[in-house]
Amino acid sequence: MVILNYRSPYLRRILSTNKKKNDGTLTNIKLPNILPEIFQIVLRYIYGGKLSLEEYDISDIIKILVAANELSLQELISCLESFLIENKKNWIEQNIDLIYQTSFGNDSFLELQKYCTNLIIKEPNKIFNSPNFSSIPEKLLITLIQNHQMSEIQVWEHVIKWGFAQNPELSSDPTSFSKDDFNTLKKSIQKCIPLIKFRNLTSKEFLKKVKPYKKILPKELYDDLLEYFLDNDYDPNKKSESFAIKEIKLKNIDSKIITNQHVEIISKWIDRLEISDKLTSSYEFKLLYRDSEDSGGMSERINKFHKVCDNHSRTVTIFKVKDRNEILGGYNPIEWKSDISCGSTKDSFIFSFTNNENYLLSRVKNELYAILNCPHYGPSFGSDLYLKHNKVLCYKNYYEKLFKDNNDGSFILDFFEVFQL
Repeated sequence: MVILNYRSPYLRRILSTNKKKNDGTLTNIKLPNILPEIFQIVLRYIYGGKLSLEEYDISDIIKILVAANELSLQELISCLESFLIENKKNWIEQNIDLIYQTSFGNDSFLELQKYCTNLIIKEPNKIFNSPNFSSIPEKLLITLIQNHQMSEIQVWEHVIKWGFAQNPELSSDPTSFSKDDFNTLKKSIQKCIPLIKFRNLTSKEFLKKVKPYKKILPKELYDDLLEYFLDNDYDPNKKSESFAIKEIKLKNIDSKIITNQHVEIISKWIDRLEISDKLTSSYEFKLLYRDSEDSGGMSERINKFHKVCDNHSRTVTIFKVKDRNEILGGYNPIEWKSDISCGSTKDSFIFSFTNNENYLLSRVKNELYAILNCPHYGPSFGSDLYLKHNKVLCYKNYYEKLFKDNNDGSFILDFFEVFQL
């Protein structure tokens, strides 16, 4: 009893609250999530302090890792993580779906989370080409698309392949699809379609690979792509610019902070264009959430932000601060969360506008910590631009530039808006 109490905080808690039978013995302790043979391995470690990992299959090591987490054996967790990362890299790459779901299932496997994130950013093609690619979760697929190094047609083919794998009842021939079949496939991959750069395809690739699936694409997108690929006189720069200007004029932004001029500049930053360049794509900034002092205390306002904006990707946040003619903001291409984690992306950036004329752009330089997800904070771009209590805080950590010159790096929040592209 002393050893169990000392080695495992979980068992210490259970044993201290467990009722005894009339004869003084403890009632049975149930551990429904741990297999008996795995518990025997963990129990030997608890008493003996040693574990010969080479003796076990990797699948068993994963089960031991999950059991160690349930029993709060942090020392064993660290040991298992190090063993997998140092000795089983090839296996991790081939089974990234299992490792991803295991490591991000809770906040205990931080080293595995970091390894997975690095792998996704540096070598996304290995996951695309993994034999278990079709079983990866949707969130991992989206992250891969955002960080891929493949041709765009290969990305499209992998997305279609993944969509079919989620719906094995569908025929592999889209010409035989019913309306319901197209809707089923569309529902599976609808979050991926906005991330694919269709204009990077050749006309032949569009005709042979995309056109058969035209019914899963938004009509406006398909019509624009059809004209782009089939019109020999089509001028991409001219067309894109006029299309963007038309969109901006027709759909004035619903904002109390920024104007259409700001929208155009931010859109160019999203496409990694210079301000003097012509727009190559058009974005509608749809108001997702507008904060105000009338919404309640700051805790309530931040809770409302997470309730409305969590699980939404491709968002632009705009902060209005008090007593300064200045606008602060940032672009987050991935989803907001409330799980106390870091979101990884190479495409986020933060910015400021002063007097509606001067601006400063700062792109992320450390992708692993691009976005900070915390239920007690508002929109947070790393620890470089984030909302805490009623203050917008600005520091230089994971982004390129420090664009605040005040002494403590903080400003009093007036209100903020979040737009989804």
